[in-house]
Amino acid sequence: MKNFKQCMLLFSFILLSISVKAQTKVEPWTDAQLMPTSQLAALINDPKADKPLIINIGPQAVIKGSVDVGPGKEKENIRKLEKMLSKEDKNREVVLYCGCCPFDKCPNIRPAFSLIKEKGFAKAKLLNVPKNIKTDWIDPGYPVN
Repeated sequence: MKNFKQCMLLFSFILLSISVKAQTKVEPWTDAQLMPTSQLAALINDPKADKPLIINIGPQAVIKGSVDVGPGKEKENIRKLEKMLSKEDKNREVVLYCGCCPFDKCPNIRPAFSLIKEKGFAKAKLLNVPKNIKTDWIDPGYPVN
């Protein structure tokens, strides 16, 4: 009976650890690949700065100079992004953004960022929009289309 209880306890711990690991999401980007909104706004506002390719992968292109691909959750838009990237130098800085909702709920950023990594873009960035585009870009007065 004692061995049975020990086995059940061990089994419970194993199941718990598997469950916790399954819930831990590994993101396709690193912290170093997150670009602060203030940094992108400064680049856009500086007439002498090299401009990155800014790609909207959400519902609407709001940021000044950004190209609209459409929501990254849709396969058609991922194909459109792939076609666009095929014409770009892999050393060009590319900044993706969505802003529909907080990162943990966003259905658009993971497929798009995974693609840009897969295509070998050395300077791939994801705009750090932790809440949404209104709160993190429009409200601070950053440049819009």
